Amino acid sequence: MKIVVTGAAGFIGMHVVERLAERGHSIVGLDSFNDYYDPELKRARAARVAHVCKITKLDIADAEAIKKFVLAEQPDVVVHLAAQAGVRHSLENPSAYIQSNLVGHAAVLEACRSLGDKLSHLVYASSSSVYGGNKEIPFKEEHRANTPVSLYAATKRSGELLSSAHAHLYNLKQIGLRFFTVYGPWGRPDMAYWIFAERILKGEPIRVFNNGDMRRDFTWVHDIVAGVVAAVEQTPVFAPTERPHKIYNIGNHKSVALLDMIEILENALGRKAIKSFEPLQPGDVKETFADISAFVADYGFQPTTSLEEGLKTFVAWFKEYHSI
Repeated sequence: MKIVVTGAAGFIGMHVVERLAERGHSIVGLDSFNDYYDPELKRARAARVAHVCKITKLDIADAEAIKKFVLAEQPDVVVHLAAQAGVRHSLENPSAYIQSNLVGHAAVLEACRSLGDKLSHLVYASSSSVYGGNKEIPFKEEHRANTPVSLYAATKRSGELLSSAHAHLYNLKQIGLRFFTVYGPWGRPDMAYWIFAERILKGEPIRVFNNGDMRRDFTWVHDIVAGVVAAVEQTPVFAPTERPHKIYNIGNHKSVALLDMIEILENALGRKAIKSFEPLQPGDVKETFADISAFVADYGFQPTTSLEEGLKTFVAWFKEYHSI
């Protein structure tokens, strides 16, 4: 198949491109290469996959440009991973999230619609953040997601609703994937595990929010990629009475205490952390935990990598990347 990947120089995007290429697909990518974090890391990712994927610099919020790009490429499937990420940054710069995650998501939907029946389906990234203040654990897709606690979460949930409307009005077939705390090599420097590793190696204190009373469903990036690829390669089937749009959780189905994660990271680094305990930050949720039974049933998804194994691999990559 021919596949367009947005956010192809991003953390998950780069790994998705690599896996799709390994499986024999033809891939073209686009990325804005913005400076939310060091663009050099994005360029390094792009260079890593340059032999299998040309990545065009393009902002998804430029509706005319993204439509022109998609029409020229005529893909069978679009994988939409581009977004403005980061919960805390959304409190400081909400306009960037509205522009990318709302205006940009709508532009991608319209570009896909312009392909008509040529497009098999769209696979797009959502987030566990949409569950917001939900108190029911583990999170299930049927739980209400109308109490966001961050602007990032609000934009991602809004993107899901835009997708649902496009599916209903234009029969645009879509699979939305709610990612749960993805980690691994080539990751994002704003993520806790990266920040912790960097500070522990420098002997600097790490900020532990909510006094450590937090839990996350940490998901290894290659497990996430396996799920994305399954959603790409399998033509989705919808009942005649439902709109052609399904949302799935994709996580490790294990909720790990933050302090346990830090201990695992300490063991992988061979150093102890200096912990600075602080209150819960605005926009944060106390716990995430994915019920993945629907994705398992429909796509055979099975996460295989433990947090111990994953963080050990990440640390090895981190040291090599930074020449430590």
